[in-house]
Amino acid sequence: MNNNFNKSSDIKKQNIIIDTADITKTYKIGDIEVKALRGINLKISEGEFVSIMGPSGSGKSTLMNIIGCLDIPTSGDYFLENIDVSKLNDNQLADIRNKKVGFVFQTFNLLTKANAIHNVELPLIYSKDKIRNKDKKIRVALKSVGLKGWEKHRPSELSGGERQRVAIARSLVNDPTILLTDEPTGNLDSVTGEEIMAIFQKLNKKGKTILLVTHELDVAQHTHRIVYLRDGIISNQEKIENPIDAEERLKQMPKLEDKMNSLRKSKVL
Repeated sequence: MNNNFNKSSDIKKQNIIIDTADITKTYKIGDIEVKALRGINLKISEGEFVSIMGPSGSGKSTLMNIIGCLDIPTSGDYFLENIDVSKLNDNQLADIRNKKVGFVFQTFNLLTKANAIHNVELPLIYSKDKIRNKDKKIRVALKSVGLKGWEKHRPSELSGGERQRVAIARSLVNDPTILLTDEPTGNLDSVTGEEIMAIFQKLNKKGKTILLVTHELDVAQHTHRIVYLRDGIISNQEKIENPIDAEERLKQMPKLEDKMNSLRKSKVL
């Protein structure tokens, strides 16, 4: 393991798009101060696939909120593509979020009464810019996650994996600088989770920068680097020399339907 990644040649010196310097975050609850982050120094280069791990209360969610421009640090600096995000007001943060950050959550966060097209369209609706070829952008995003032909389906008509694919398409439709994914496989079975990781790896191979929060080491080992948080600091970092190839693993995994049929035959179900 290497605790000095920011000084290492393993990180490309050019095109660093996420750069945090001594970030802290303190919450006040009455007279009590809770220090969620205690000085985070993290650099992520364009095209990296990085995972963040740590126990509950380690600061993972707080760090993701700051990197995703949902919050600002109490002290320290955060630069996103050389923009000092830590000094922006709420409206400016919202604009940066819409243009530069795509979010994927464990619980999908889809509109239940809207079909896939309308769910994917949401970031375009909130954009201040005039969007050309909106319908084409939406359909391209859905096709990129394997949902061509499913455009009119509502969440209730989709499996968990398909709902997460819609959520990923929504995160991609504005062509953001980074994807922030928070436990994206947490509500999925192992095969479907592997399919979702395969999508992320394909996107990363095409150049998309991805930051993934997970508590599962097996999931983190699909990425290029693991950042370990504990008590609001980076306790360690690990370069993954040979990340798990999701496509290759899927070839070795039985389909869920076959597994269920096997269990039925053995009278387990």
